[in-house]
Amino acid sequence: MREYFHSFRFRADFFDSDLGSGETGSPQQVAGAAFSGCEGLEASMESFEIKEGGWNYGTRQRAGRTSFATVVLKRGMSADRGLWHWFEAVAGGSYAYRLNALITVLDPSQPVDHATGVLQWELLNALPVKYKAAGLDAASSEIAIEELHLNHEGLKLHHPAAAGGAA
Repeated sequence: MREYFHSFRFRADFFDSDLGSGETGSPQQVAGAAFSGCEGLEASMESFEIKEGGWNYGTRQRAGRTSFATVVLKRGMSADRGLWHWFEAVAGGSYAYRLNALITVLDPSQPVDHATGVLQWELLNALPVKYKAAGLDAASSEIAIEELHLNHEGLKLHHPAAAGGAA
């Protein structure tokens, strides 16, 4: 039987990537937030052709470099300011301050506060390139992130139980 996952319930957690630190152990969570939209979970691979002598039925295709789209997290809510502090540190000159992001799709059959993950995307060495705050509204009392744009150096797909200590 196939499992189908709904994409409307997910959260994003951010962990130290240990980029160049030389430290080992479980990654430390820096920030986390619930978002209502996520775009850009994609990877594309360049291909190049080889014209082989004696092979007249087309060309041979070979895999080239893989590139990753900018991931855009939209309409986020968080009780802490960890994501802003991360963006502020990078914008202030801490260019190597990278975090690994785990975007976890939650089981829709469970209550939100106890939902377990069914699918997890990992962004390797993510770098915040845009932080857009929500408009100010006197009727709202929560900290809102309108958009967070992330460039990254790799994309992995995990089952949350197999994701190690970071899940």
